[in-house]
Amino acid sequence: MATTYRIAVIGDWESVMGFRAIGLDTYPVTSAAEAKERVKELAKDGECAVIYLTEQLAREMSDVLNHYKDELRPAIILIPGREGSLGIGRDNIQRAIERAVGADIL
Repeated sequence: MATTYRIAVIGDWESVMGFRAIGLDTYPVTSAAEAKERVKELAKDGECAVIYLTEQLAREMSDVLNHYKDELRPAIILIPGREGSLGIGRDNIQRAIERAVGADIL
């Protein structure tokens, strides 16, 4: 029997509620500390494969992002929040590609 994994979205209410309409688990938070705890809870149970996290929260959570960056699950993907992109997500993807390939291909 195949394992079913969940996809979660963490961010401010305005940024995450649209994802609920497409069936993702949404977790509106009001602070980076609250977001850190939510990431740890979601990672601990092993049922969450992907966590989308707004860049605005991610810039205050480098310790958590560094902890999970090489883990298979959950993959933490940064997305722009309601304020727009900060470029952090693109930078993280670029660094991951450079580690994997050995060169900047973007």
